[in-house]
Formats: sequence, C-alpha cells, structure tokens
Amino acid sequence: METKGTDAEPDRSARVDAPGGEPLPAGQPDDERGAPSPEEDADDVVAPAAPAYRPSYPFLIGVSLITLAADLGTKWWAKARLEPQALTDLATAPRPLALRKIEVIKDHLNMIFAKNHGGAWGILGDESEAIRRPFFLLISLAAIVFIVSLYRKLHPSQVALRWGLPLVLGGALGNLVDRIRYGYVVDFIQVRFTPEFVWPTFNVADIAIVVGVGLMAIDMFSPRRPEVVGKPSGTPGAKASAG
Repeated sequence: METKGTDAEPDRSARVDAPGGEPLPAGQPDDERGAPSPEEDADDVVAPAAPAYRPSYPFLIGVSLITLAADLGTKWWAKARLEPQALTDLATAPRPLALRKIEVIKDHLNMIFAKNHGGAWGILGDESEAIRRPFFLLISLAAIVFIVSLYRKLHPSQVALRWGLPLVLGGALGNLVDRIRYGYVVDFIQVRFTPEFVWPTFNVADIAIVVGVGLMAIDMFSPRRPEVVGKPSGTPGAKASAG
C-alpha cells in the first residue's frame, strides 16, 4: 500500500502550470524555464553615457588673443609709419600734412593710413559722434556675447566653426579697442583692382572677421554627421532595439 504524506516525493510527471494558467512545456525544469536568458540580461544592461563634450576655452582665448595682438601691432606700425605728418618750415607756419604711402605692388596694393569713423565700408561715417560711438560699441559687445554663447554649444565635428569664432572674436575686439581709444578704426591696407575701382581700406581685424565668417558659412552648409548613441547592435553592453 502506497503512502502519500508530507514526506513523500512529489510526482515529477504531474503537469505544472505557468503563473498565467498555461501549462509549461514538458521535460523542461522549472528553474530553467523561469530564468532569463543571457541575451535578455544583456538587453537590460545600458552602456554608461559618454561625458558631454566641452569645447576648449583656452583655444578660444589663445586664437582670439593672437588675432588681437596681430591687429593692434600692425595698427601701431601703421599709425607710426604711415600717419600723415605736418611739414614745418623754418621761417613760416606749418605746411599741409604730407601723405606717406608704401607701394607694395605697383598700381594694385598700397599701405596708406586712413581713419574709419563708421563701420564696414564707412557705414554711418557721417553721423555725429554721440550717435556713432555708442551704436558701434553696443554692436561690438553684442557680437562678442553671441560668439561666446555659440562657442559653448560646439560639437566635436564642427572644426571650421571652432576656428571661425575665435577669429571673428579677435577681430571684433581689435576694432573695439580702436573705437574706445581713438573714436575711429585705423585702416591701412588699400587694394586697387583698376585705376577706377579701389576697394575700401581695411586692416588685419577686418581680414580675420572675413575669414572667420567664411569658416562659419562653411560649417553652416556642411552636412552633419549623425551622432552615435550607445554602441552598435550586437556589441556586449549595448541596448537592443525593440522589434
């Protein structure tokens, strides 16, 4: 006579129901049927996020200061070497100012001193000092704030913009120093394309600004590479995408 009690061994052939009421496949141990697979464990593991990219502020400051130093140094040379000087006679009053010019390329490139009281191409040059100086000071300060804020949002792939912003910043600072110190901007590079067409006189700060804006335009029209989030599918530690 078979005795069934609390110490009796359970019948392994009996059907075992799943928690939802459906029978589990026969012959498969309960612990194996209920344990998650290694692939499922890998799906639940999320790779640690990479540290956020931060642009190099020493690079911004360094390139801007080099540009500023080159601009102010060449302006100092132009003012000392090219600014018109009064011709004095031993017995009479001072004569008219003597024009001093260095011809680099005959009929095409000259070094000549000029005062620009306005903006690019002499914009607002005829306005009064009370209007002109505050306007250009505010514009310069707004440009500096915009450049710094844009630099903070740089992506590692934006190489052109990373160089363009410091060049524009250095050039803007160079012309701002002139407006504060003299009330005008020192220009000294004159390009003559034809005897009738002469480009407005400019300086090193203007060159840096034009090059910087050009690099910003290159960045604007360059295709963006998609950012890689996490690791490729199939790599250990990567989060598998849902089907």
